[in-house]
Amino acid sequence: MIWRLPEPRFDVASALDRGGRDYQEDSLVADFAVGDDCGIVVLADGMGGHSAGDVASKIVVTEVFSELKFHSDLFFDHAQSMPTLMSNAINSANACVREAMLENPESKGMGSTVVASVMAGNRMYWTSVGDSPLYHYRGGKMTQVNEDHSMAPQIDALVLAGAIKPEEAKSHPDRNCLTSAIAGGKINRMDNRGVALDLKAGDIVVVSSDGLQFLEDKVITRIISRNRRKPSADIANALLQAVKGLEHPEQDNISFAVVKVRHEKPVIRPVRRGAEAVTEFASTRLTEAMVLDGGASAGVVAPKDGGAAAAQAFDERSTAEAASGAAPKSKVAQG
Repeated sequence: MIWRLPEPRFDVASALDRGGRDYQEDSLVADFAVGDDCGIVVLADGMGGHSAGDVASKIVVTEVFSELKFHSDLFFDHAQSMPTLMSNAINSANACVREAMLENPESKGMGSTVVASVMAGNRMYWTSVGDSPLYHYRGGKMTQVNEDHSMAPQIDALVLAGAIKPEEAKSHPDRNCLTSAIAGGKINRMDNRGVALDLKAGDIVVVSSDGLQFLEDKVITRIISRNRRKPSADIANALLQAVKGLEHPEQDNISFAVVKVRHEKPVIRPVRRGAEAVTEFASTRLTEAMVLDGGASAGVVAPKDGGAAAAQAFDERSTAEAASGAAPKSKVAQG
């Protein structure tokens, strides 16, 4: 008998380009392992100039991704904990940015946006701070599913109210001013609704920096529609070439990931008969242990309700940390 890996649910490709800038301040990671049924995309758009903005975006992507990856076992079985998990990842990244600025005064003022997407089976969770968009395409229509934490929504509201003209809104000097960012201080706004978006076969998700928005939404939609049956790499290339083809002198850094949903087959996750998963909460991290037939792991007591107790403990720990103001330990490399 020949063992075969399951058909991949997701087809993923990413793109990165400096645009018209002298340096790259965007950072991106897309992790979708062959044989697994879930994946993570984290993208950050740094600000603060060379040797600051790029550092901030790398810190944010590294911290958010590592937090989410470390707790990936919760994606399927503890959906109720996803809002807490994702907000913890954002707050941890913010603490790391703050610590980096304290240790390197020359980087004071750096910051970053972030948009993180977790896809688990047919569900997609997300969180974001700033103006990096998360697009969802289905059946010829594309929508931005996350909030825009910039002045753009308020300026567009002025257009609807008849206060300014559409062409004035597009070139308004305050349009790209952020109303929330990860900069080591208070995070004014965080899009973290905890409600999953159901994914269907044929859906296309684009996680991007605002550099892609030099293309109008209708143009992005048209490009995706024309290439929707092609691999994600072809869609990514078509989008990138369209942006570069504008030859805009002020083109921002461009970064994005394209995720195509290939099928909706039921998630099959192996369960070991006679074993019960136990989650022990030590310090600020999660560790997995197994209670096997005939005995328990040393120092671990299995709760009768298994995963439910683990999820409850996770939420209680996070609430307690938030109340005490404790900050996670920085992962920024020293020296």
